[in-house]
Amino acid sequence: MIDQQVSLRGGAARLPVRPRTGRFLVLAAVFVCAACGLVYELELVALASYLIGDSVTQASVVLSVMVFAMGVGSLLAKRLRCHAAVGFGLIEAALALIGGSSALVLYASFAWLGESRYPVVGFSLAIGVLIGAEIPLLMTLIQRVDRQDAGGAVADLFAADYVGALVGGLAFPFLLLPMLGQLTGALVTGAVNAAAGGALVLWVFRRDLTPRSRRLLFLVNVSVIIVLATATFLVDDFERAARRAVYGDHVRVAVQTGVQEVVLTGTDRDSLDLYLDGRLRVSARDEHRYHEALVHPAMNGPRARVLILGGGDGLAAREVLRYADVRSVTVVEIDPAVTRLARTDPALAGLNDHVYRDPRITAVGADAFTWLRADRHRYDVVISDLPGPGITASTKLYSAEFYGLIAEALAPRGRLVVHAGPPVARPQTFWTVEASVRAGGLATRPYRIPARPPAHPPVHPSGSTASPDRLGPGGGRAPEEWGFLLAAAAGPVAEPGFGAGAPALRSLGEEELREGARTADRLRLPGQAPSTLIHPRYWEDA
Repeated sequence: MIDQQVSLRGGAARLPVRPRTGRFLVLAAVFVCAACGLVYELELVALASYLIGDSVTQASVVLSVMVFAMGVGSLLAKRLRCHAAVGFGLIEAALALIGGSSALVLYASFAWLGESRYPVVGFSLAIGVLIGAEIPLLMTLIQRVDRQDAGGAVADLFAADYVGALVGGLAFPFLLLPMLGQLTGALVTGAVNAAAGGALVLWVFRRDLTPRSRRLLFLVNVSVIIVLATATFLVDDFERAARRAVYGDHVRVAVQTGVQEVVLTGTDRDSLDLYLDGRLRVSARDEHRYHEALVHPAMNGPRARVLILGGGDGLAAREVLRYADVRSVTVVEIDPAVTRLARTDPALAGLNDHVYRDPRITAVGADAFTWLRADRHRYDVVISDLPGPGITASTKLYSAEFYGLIAEALAPRGRLVVHAGPPVARPQTFWTVEASVRAGGLATRPYRIPARPPAHPPVHPSGSTASPDRLGPGGGRAPEEWGFLLAAAAGPVAEPGFGAGAPALRSLGEEELREGARTADRLRLPGQAPSTLIHPRYWEDA
């Protein structure tokens, strides 16, 4: 060991810079490489959550696989310590290429193959192995440039590594994502990674390299940077092609907001589809049926003041405003971009009947949970039109604590309606929502509505006949059913129905609604515990 340390330190005389300068440059490279490594890690987690869903599971898979792979990489790096400079240069070039292109490959796999789980694991393994191999080689290199004991070298290396990880972790959400997006951000990070690793080896440690090794490293790093730069130049064309593969040929709007990706497809209001983070949220072919089932049963009673949680597309508000005695509607939507599109996009604004022009509507851009904690108003009707509870980011909006806040916001005879997911396809999720609503202090009445209307047009209580909704193509995109919960503080809750002054509906009849309540009761899954902030349960059925 003594002979080895003498040999390592003896290399300092061959450096083109002073030992202290060389040590600083090595630590600067550690800082940059650590920042890039954490960006790759966060990129995998973010993209896996977006493409696959369930962010808790995806983060757990990526992080655990990466940490395991880093240990494997550290062991494998022992064989490269005799050639630490060239080994580090090649590892950084490989890491830059694999990490920089990871987002591109994952998105391509999702768009054209429909599968991203295996690529996520593969990239986590590969990137983890390469990151794990860095520290042993950098330990060898820093001992060549400065006469420092092993303990001090380790402390310096890890300090630079952790600070770099901090910078990379903060740069990803606050700089790279908003300014460059996921694909371009990963490609630029890879180019920076290749430039930093290549510059360190080819300049500071060039005397440790044979002429052949210098040429090899130069060509490899230049090739990696050219590949990443070319991909960056073509990334817009790639995104358009991938979106066509995912959403079809009629993508009109594609916006990456600070909250999610918002995509509108279709040529007019009758063919419009709205996707949020790749999930179909609104389809003009069946949205009337969904929103009629969501809104009108809750409007049976006092309805002067209405609160809509989510629903920034304005479609639930459209149904609410069909009642002349509604005095005010508050829409709490976390993503202002959705509300803005609902105001300005001709197809979406046409579909919601330009509701945001109505002076009775107030749109609030806020997280529903946070907003409810601060709001002191009482509402006759609360409509929860939020993303499904199986989506981890929305889990707190389906918790017992959240429904407790809603119970406090309800007027004495107020009612709540919740979109709770399909009771047949995801029974555990549906009945966990029901248990959570009850744990929040509300009595419940579940009901389900098939996505397809009955064979004969439903007859409204007033005697008018509603026309059946026009159905879109199949292909697994359209849901088979929707499940809802009608709730009130003053239970028991009456059977869902339409009250006085209810308008004629397009595709939903009162008898079908009551049959949906009876069917939901027969499907009841007993023994479900409520979901709470401390113990979220919906991911178990996702």
